[in-house]
Parts: sequence; C-alpha cells; structure tokens
Amino acid sequence: MNNEEFIKELNILGIEINSFQQEQLEKYYNMIIEENKVQNLTRIIEKKDVYLKHFYDSLTIVKVVNLDNINTLCDVGTGAGFPGIVLKIIFPNIDITLVESKTKKTIFLNKVIQQLQLNNIKVINDRAENIKEKYDIVVSRAVARIDKLCEYTMHLLKKNGIFIAMKANFNEERQKINMDKLNQKYIIKKELEFNLPVEKSIRTLIVMKNKS
Repeated sequence: MNNEEFIKELNILGIEINSFQQEQLEKYYNMIIEENKVQNLTRIIEKKDVYLKHFYDSLTIVKVVNLDNINTLCDVGTGAGFPGIVLKIIFPNIDITLVESKTKKTIFLNKVIQQLQLNNIKVINDRAENIKEKYDIVVSRAVARIDKLCEYTMHLLKKNGIFIAMKANFNEERQKINMDKLNQKYIIKKELEFNLPVEKSIRTLIVMKNKS
C-alpha cells in the first residue's frame, strides 16, 4: 500500500488525514524500523506492508464505532503501539492508555510519544488484569483468544462501555471456544468480517459488552 492508496482507503473509511499526521506516521514508521534492529517489534517491515497491515488495519476500528464521540480508550497488549499510537495520531482528542507488560516495549512507546509530541496518552507497564481504571472503549489487536481476552479486559469497561477485539479470521478461533459459556457473561453486539484492501486478507471486528 503506497501513500496514495493509504490516503484513498482512509477516505473510504471516512477519515481525512492532514500533512502533519502523515509526517507523524512517517516518523513513527522510521522509529519502528530502527527499534526493530534491537528488539522484535514486528515481522512486518516493508513500508507498504506496515502501512497496510499495521497503520490502515489499526484504523479499521471506525467500521464499528464512531470515535468522534469517544473520550477514553485503552489498548491492551499494544506491543509496538497498534492500534493505540495510530489512533492517537489520527484522533488526537481521545485520551488513550497503552497497556503493555513487556518493559522494553513500554520504553519504546514512551520514546514514540515524546518524539511525536503526543498529548493525553500514557503507557502502563503491567498486565491488564491488574488495572483498575475504566474506559469508554477497550481494544485489543491480535493478542489472545477472545475468551481469554474477555477475562483480561471486560473489568476495564465503564457502564455501557464496549470491548472491540481485532482479529484475523475469527471462524478458525471460534471452533476452539465454548461460545455458549462466553455468551452467558457477555453480549456480542456486532461481528464484522471484511477484507483488507490490496492483498484481501480476512479481518474480523468483534464488539462486546458486559451483560451486567
């Protein structure tokens, strides 16, 4: 995905990106590549692939939620900052918390926040189950099976808050999960399967709420 394709596909998502945000993403990309030399942030390093499979993919969350109306968001297991850093660049008004248990990665994330001069975003170096704060949205991208994710994350939701799991092909994972047990505690509000542009790989967004 080249720069023109990236901007075009974001427009289709209803996202307009300005030149300053493009510069921030470019700087972020360069920081990822440099850091990847000393620690394993991602196997995806080609620029066109990072823009498609990390940057664009992170922003597909807008397919299931209007982020213009959101105040707080928590990204659990953010790793190199996906989707949290990308969301912060494109939606600067959201107060974002990045949760990452690996200290080396949190050091990198804080460096990104400082160099990109991002405001109202913080990094917590801990496991999600130890956090007490509450958020409008909790999101997790390619971290763990959804039944495990619910155990880690659903306590972080405000009343009427939503959890969004960002998955690849969820049908394969579904076969390994006791969905009846999952549905006893949580409501699956929406499940959206789609294909990434250009290479057409499958992605699934699962929107969930607590029953109580």
